[in-house]
Amino acid sequence: MGTLNYITPNGLKALQEEAKQLRQVERPKVVETVAWAASNGDRSENADYIYGKRRLREIDRRLRFLKKRIESAQPVDPELQPPGKVLFGATVTIEYESGEQKTYYIVGEDEIHAESGKISWRSPMAKCLLGKSEGDEVLLKRPGGSVYLEIIAVIYSKIPR
Repeated sequence: MGTLNYITPNGLKALQEEAKQLRQVERPKVVETVAWAASNGDRSENADYIYGKRRLREIDRRLRFLKKRIESAQPVDPELQPPGKVLFGATVTIEYESGEQKTYYIVGEDEIHAESGKISWRSPMAKCLLGKSEGDEVLLKRPGGSVYLEIIAVIYSKIPR
């Protein structure tokens, strides 16, 4: 792959737990259903068999994807990052020109959750913040127009799941 896959320890743990759940719980259940459906005879019109085989392919595809992501993961503990500048794992509070404040967590690509403020370190927002410090004003270029942001706080602590 050759691309960096930075991830927080919590993010890596979540990927590992998902892979374990698929491998040890979901896949065996589907295999059992497919085996039962296959024993019923004609497979061409057997919905349990057809759906089960499709679900097995989906699970196997997801497991291959997770395996690659876990193998290429480079965990970065936010609590060990040096204070001051915005780096991977930072919790950054910014203020928009309108006065509205928002907090973002800069996380890995497998941890993105926009509703809770978790943004990828490769996102346009994170890219304009990375390397900056508290009090810096940055320009965020968006399709709808550029906007200035002020960095209010940069904190390094455990990122919530």
